[in-house]
Amino acid sequence: MHIAIAGNIGSGKTTLTQLLAKHYKWDQLQEAVDNNPYLFDFYKDMQRWSFNLQIFFLNSRFEQLMEIRKSGRNVIQDRTIYEDAYIFAPNLHAMGLMTTRDFENYHRLFLNMEHSIAPPDLLIYLQAPVDKLVRQIGERGREYENSISIEYLKRLNERYDGWIEKYDKGKLLVIDVEDNAYHKNPEDLGRIINAIDAEIHGLFPMEKAPAKAKTEAKPAAKTTVKVTAKGAPSKNGAKAVVKKR
Repeated sequence: MHIAIAGNIGSGKTTLTQLLAKHYKWDQLQEAVDNNPYLFDFYKDMQRWSFNLQIFFLNSRFEQLMEIRKSGRNVIQDRTIYEDAYIFAPNLHAMGLMTTRDFENYHRLFLNMEHSIAPPDLLIYLQAPVDKLVRQIGERGREYENSISIEYLKRLNERYDGWIEKYDKGKLLVIDVEDNAYHKNPEDLGRIINAIDAEIHGLFPMEKAPAKAKTEAKPAAKTTVKVTAKGAPSKNGAKAVVKKR
C-alpha cells in the first residue's frame, strides 16, 4: 500500500506523514530537505538554482518510487513526484525563474520517468489558505524559508487547486486543514484515519464505479473525499463531502 501526502509548503505534510506512519506502523518516506545541497542556495537566488533544485527533487522522488516498487513495503510518502512536475517546475517557469530551455528539458525527463512509475494507491491533499501556510512556516522556523513570499505561496496554491481538480490517477482524499489540528487533537486525527480506512478498505462500496465500467475504454471513476475538522466524511452531510467524478 502506497499513500502519498501532497500539499503546499507549510501545509503540514511531514507532520501527518509521521503520525500516519506511527498509527499504521508503516515506513515513511520523507522529502529530501535536510540533505538537499541546493535548497539554501535556491531561496537566496531562485533564478540561478531553480533547475538544479527541481532536478534534485525529481531524481530523489523517482528513487523513492523505485524503492517502493522493488520492496513492496507499505509506505507513507511525503510529497509526490507529480507535484514537482505539475506545480513547482511550471510555476518557476511561469515566474521567469526557470528558462524555457531548462523547463522543457526537465519536463521531457519527467515524461520518460513517468513510464516507469505507478501512482499512489491513495493521494491525500492538504488544502490550506495562504495565511495558514504563513503561520505554520513561521512556527517551524526554518531559516532558509524566511525569504518565501506570500505571492509565491499564492501562486503555488492556485496550481495545487487546479491540479487536484483534474487529478485522475486514483483515489483522492482532500483534507481541509484551516481549522484542523490533527497534530495535537486526537479527534481531528481520528477523523482523517477513519476517512483513510474507508478508502483503502472499501467501506463505501456504493461510491465505487459500476463493474461494467471496467470494460469500457474510459479511466476508472475517481472518488474524492473531503474531510473537515468537525465532521466525519459522509455523502450528504454538511461537514464533509464525498463525491465521485
